[in-house]
Amino acid sequence: MSIQKTPERNSILFVWLNNYAGILLKTPTKTLAIDPVDVKAKNFKNIDAILITHEHYDHLDPPLIMEIQKTTGCAVIADFASAKKLQLAIPKEKLQAIKPGMEIKIGEVTVKAEKSNHPAQAPVTYIITSEDQVKVYHTSDSLPFPELAKLGQKENFDVVFCTVGIAPSSSPQTGFEIARLTKPQIAVPYHTATAASQKEFAELLQKELHRTACLIPEQNKIYQVSKRN
Repeated sequence: MSIQKTPERNSILFVWLNNYAGILLKTPTKTLAIDPVDVKAKNFKNIDAILITHEHYDHLDPPLIMEIQKTTGCAVIADFASAKKLQLAIPKEKLQAIKPGMEIKIGEVTVKAEKSNHPAQAPVTYIITSEDQVKVYHTSDSLPFPELAKLGQKENFDVVFCTVGIAPSSSPQTGFEIARLTKPQIAVPYHTATAASQKEFAELLQKELHRTACLIPEQNKIYQVSKRN
């Protein structure tokens, strides 16, 4: 899976890769794969970094990560539990463990780890800031948590990915709560195998959060999001 074109100024491009939190994200100069599973390594080209949020099977596939990294030479940034599982598969200089509060630069793109409310060993969520200061929040399959309100106020997110199914205790309502707390320009319902859960999320958003638009993604389709005016 590759995105051939370059996003317009003050924009990013993304593709939803699977039923889970798999996202391919492209900024003007960098391409990031987040939690890639259920995809073919040979379809990934020109990847600058892979980001892993936690060690569960639907977010971490060590053989796949190893194959993509070997082919592309990309960096791998992972929570501490996932990094431990990858330490024998990824060159030491290419693997970096991350925990909430840590920030890593990939060229002019910034990746910052934040808290995750999910039953895993050391899960993280990621704030990704592009060269043009487009702010993307990848919440993995986290449930809402109170600190999201302060994050939303501080970061002024352009797009937030919100889990609406599959993960423990998650639902369109918990996904909506993430959007309500973070108040992004655009909320994207993902981590679901049903269109009904995405639709329910969109209806909640339309009813309760008038200043946030909903983008319901289809898998393997390219979307562009521009910086909030």
